[in-house]
Order: sequence, then C-alpha cells, then structure tokens
Amino acid sequence: MQATAYTYDAGTRSGSVLLDDGTPVTFDAPAFDAGGLRLLRPGQRVRIEVEGADGSQGGPGGTPRITLITLQTF
Repeated sequence: MQATAYTYDAGTRSGSVLLDDGTPVTFDAPAFDAGGLRLLRPGQRVRIEVEGADGSQGGPGGTPRITLITLQTF
C-alpha cells in the first residue's frame, strides 16, 4: 500500500502517514526500523505494510497498524 509521510520524530523514530484517501495512520519505531530507513521527510511517498486493515488484529479500536515503512521507488 502507498501513502505520504506526514510527520516524523527522529528521536522516537515514529510518526504518521496519510493514506491516499486522507486517513492518518501512525507508525512506531519497530515499523520504521523494519524498513531500514535512516530519515523520513514529510511529503515523501512511502510504501507501507499494515495488519488489521481487514479488521483482524491491528491497533486499538480495530485501526490498521503499520508493520513496515519504506520509501516508494518508481
């Protein structure tokens, strides 16, 4: 799935992305580390893998949880 980086905190290695429909989804340090990134800037296109998008597992309230975030390459 693709998204756009929205926020990123280098100290905690966490932040949020905006899905193409405008929905914000947060990610934590393990998801950031899984992608092997060193830095993320708002506005960059990213590829994400999520769990819970179909309602199974995921975060609180059944929201999707990002498990991997990496740069989108064309």
